[in-house]
Amino acid sequence: MLTINVAVLLVVIVFLRLRRRTEARSRFDEKLTVVIVLALGVVLAPTPVGQGILNILGELASGVTQASR
Repeated sequence: MLTINVAVLLVVIVFLRLRRRTEARSRFDEKLTVVIVLALGVVLAPTPVGQGILNILGELASGVTQASR
């Protein structure tokens, strides 16, 4: 039996949806993309990958804050 990781499936869906031209999207399409991206964030957050992304973004934010002082 083939198993598909939900996070990988959501990444593929987001990638395919974002490849479309902006002019061709309706408001519903944009809202659906936002919901899918939020679901991807919820799925990734507790994983080691999600924690790594959080650490990288935290370091980036602190670097920007220190550079502006």
